[in-house]
Amino acid sequence: MAAWSVTPDGLALSVRLTPRGGRDGLDGVETLADGRDVLKARVRSAPSEGEANAALIALLAKELSVSRSQVSLTAGASARLKRILIRGDAQALAAQLQKQFCEI
Repeated sequence: MAAWSVTPDGLALSVRLTPRGGRDGLDGVETLADGRDVLKARVRSAPSEGEANAALIALLAKELSVSRSQVSLTAGASARLKRILIRGDAQALAAQLQKQFCEI
């Protein structure tokens, strides 16, 4: 299973977030012990009062060249594993992620 999937509303991402990660960035795709793939992300922000979630939304918006208002957290507000919905052209967003993280 891929870390992202096309939905009628846009692109759904599964993300494993590391708060206080020393830098803001996306670190590729990781397969969890249960076999699920997730996009690894790290942010400098602390995981308090939604700071890390806001930083993740800003990071994804910047990396995918969409506005912050198009990126929303749909599950996992207080967990390390999160579901994110990015509204827009899901096929183009998926192709961009595929190119960035899945090409050798």
